Amino acid sequence: MDDRVIHNPVIPGFHPDPSAIRVGSRYLIATSTFEWFPGVALHSSTDLRTWQAIGGALDRPEQLDLRGVPDSGGIWAPTLSYHDGLYWLVFTVVRTMTGAYKDLDNHLVTATDPAGPWSDPVYLNSSGFDPSLFHASDGRRYLVNVNWDHRADRFSFGGVLLQEYDHDRRGLVGEPEVIFASDELMEGSHLFERDGWFYLILAEGGTGFNHGIRLARSRELHGPYETDPQPLLTSRDDPRLPIQKAGHGQLITTPDGEHYIVHLGSRPVAGATEPRSPLGRETFLQRVRWDADGWLRLADGGHHPYVEVPGVEAPQEPAVPEEPFRGPEWVSLRGPVAADLDSRPGWLRLRGGESLDSRFQQSMLARRLTSLHCTAEVTVEADPRHFTEMAGLVVYYNTTGYHYLAVTHHEALGRVVGVISKSPAGIVEHRWHPADPGPLRLRAEFDQLRLVLSAGDGHRWEADLDALSDEIGPPLRFTGTMIGVCVQDLARRRFTADFTHFEFRAE
Repeated sequence: MDDRVIHNPVIPGFHPDPSAIRVGSRYLIATSTFEWFPGVALHSSTDLRTWQAIGGALDRPEQLDLRGVPDSGGIWAPTLSYHDGLYWLVFTVVRTMTGAYKDLDNHLVTATDPAGPWSDPVYLNSSGFDPSLFHASDGRRYLVNVNWDHRADRFSFGGVLLQEYDHDRRGLVGEPEVIFASDELMEGSHLFERDGWFYLILAEGGTGFNHGIRLARSRELHGPYETDPQPLLTSRDDPRLPIQKAGHGQLITTPDGEHYIVHLGSRPVAGATEPRSPLGRETFLQRVRWDADGWLRLADGGHHPYVEVPGVEAPQEPAVPEEPFRGPEWVSLRGPVAADLDSRPGWLRLRGGESLDSRFQQSMLARRLTSLHCTAEVTVEADPRHFTEMAGLVVYYNTTGYHYLAVTHHEALGRVVGVISKSPAGIVEHRWHPADPGPLRLRAEFDQLRLVLSAGDGHRWEADLDALSDEIGPPLRFTGTMIGVCVQDLARRRFTADFTHFEFRAE
């Protein structure tokens, strides 16, 4: 096998809206995290094929407070850049997303090392999401973002806004102006210069199955911009493609002058009635080239995403083994979690928090599901004394979609184990079984949309991932299925549970 071939997705599991840069021989990708903390997932690579998680940029409570944000609100579409010896990261925090309105703030943080620490956020504006910072060749900096129009008689996409940013004053200066407008929804705009042209690379057509990437260009920064007559990348015209929803991209160039587009996409599987994407939107790479007319095109032709892409000669970063509960893959909901990791490897104690339906203070640590052919196991030690105390293994999409293999207390049966399932249609409690005292091994087995949950040697429940995907329930579901551990104490917040020997095995 050619070790230079890039196999897509390069970052599997819920990692949407990728922004990529190269600094020297190192590539970095930032992706959206929505309601998960730390905010903005960062990955590093030296060869474009293998990517290592290096943590979240927004990892301090004073940088990011997501309490109360809706499911799929929070951190949208971060954009990385590097200039003047600094890493720059702009991002949106969305707090309202239903109806016509988008209540949000755009911020900037900087760092001398992408592994951190990152600065406290600088507020930019609140006019629309998907911000991107452009460092012009004349030394000035500009912010571009969606101009959101909530008015009933207007198209919600009010164009792409441009406004100058002054870093000495830590704020935007002058007045914003619309430099690009379209009858099609165009998000995720990134501005760059090449050969006397200013280019906008645009996420076209929403983030679902109609998604795509299109370019526009102008000889003047302020426009007018002409639109490429054909898309650079989309899978909207062929539902048979293994990669769907392809869009939202950014251009990166290797030291040897090769060009690649990093973009999001999904790998749906057949559901009972329509395709489902429980892994969410993932990160992919495509090789591109400039054509004679000055437009970007896929290097191997067409506009459909490729599963395998020619790579580059480069040394590979050494793999870093995942450390259960401690590594950068592990995240919590809307803020840091009350966890005691002690000094024992692979050991975790969680204090009970609010219910799995809470948008404020859940007590959960989870990692992304990266394959639909995998197994996760953990041992729980918990002694609940009331029905309000629960602990266990959770397969979680959001507050309206989860399967919870839980240990709790029953007045007649004592300690019991069972499954609580939630979907947009409602909540179901499956049969509860008595569970002997002591450590209890919990297990989740995934086979496409089929899920088998088991406890100990004798209890087994079947479920499915249909409700744990982007395509079911209300619109604007943007995350992906997670697997993790959680604890609830709905009465006193004193109950704790211990977890050990977490294992995740993916085919």
